[in-house]
Amino acid sequence: MRSLAAVAQEAGKPPTVGYLAALSEEVDRPRRSAFVKRLDELGWHDGRNLKIEFRWSDGAVQRAIAILPEFIRLRVDVIATQGDAYALAAKQATATIPVVFSSAGDPVGNGLVESLARPGGNLTGLSLELTETVGKRIELLQEIVPNLRRLAILFNVADRQINLERDAALAEAHSLGLDVVRSEIRPGEDVAQAIAPLEGRADALYVCLDPFTASNAAHINALALAARLPVMQSTRQTAEAGGLVSYGPDLPDMSRRAAELVDKILRGTKPADIPVEQPTKFDLVVNLKTAKALGLMIPGTVLARADEVIE
Repeated sequence: MRSLAAVAQEAGKPPTVGYLAALSEEVDRPRRSAFVKRLDELGWHDGRNLKIEFRWSDGAVQRAIAILPEFIRLRVDVIATQGDAYALAAKQATATIPVVFSSAGDPVGNGLVESLARPGGNLTGLSLELTETVGKRIELLQEIVPNLRRLAILFNVADRQINLERDAALAEAHSLGLDVVRSEIRPGEDVAQAIAPLEGRADALYVCLDPFTASNAAHINALALAARLPVMQSTRQTAEAGGLVSYGPDLPDMSRRAAELVDKILRGTKPADIPVEQPTKFDLVVNLKTAKALGLMIPGTVLARADEVIE
């Protein structure tokens, strides 16, 4: 099979990558930088022998759905995107353009690929393993929050792709003997309508990851702090935005590895033949400023394991 790069060069133009970020341009900067830097290292230089069309959806899947036809009109050679909902939108938009997702919560369970080892079709990428690490996050909350008995689980009902993480969190909390309070973010409603009523009804808050909750992390964390709720989330950026603690894959590292998959495709490998990869780096981040505001003392055993402590 001739590479996409060779075909594009014969046509007198460099190959094009359509980069569709799930978040805003500002929030996405660390992931974008890692992606572009790795492509540079692999010999692909934007503006020289490669063109990257950058688009940001600001956490709105409908905006992404509107962007994808533009990529098709531009005849991009690869689409690089993030998250299950965005990868699924790309899959529904095209069955021929290769798609690389850098952070899918459950690519098999959500129907993106046939299996991790043999993706089939035109999609491949990296799995976040969110459902596999739910237990670790809830156990960390138990270690940090004294006498944790009631756990609120916050999720965005508009994103059905997070149902697997939500259900895993519900099951894990029940298995640990915790009482669960379901908190739903509904379309058109402010997040405050989901969080404010939790004050006095829950001892901590677990936030299911999707583009909307990630984009609104600072707002969610401020509301949770006002309601005196310690928050557990999945990405470093959410703890940096004022959350108490986060545990999950290193997202810039996953974007870097996604660039390596894009490189393979540009050089001729079919997505169907590229196994979906799994995270190799996980971050535990603790925000001591938030802990102090909540009146919490973070155990030394947790601080000793933390990859980053925000003071």
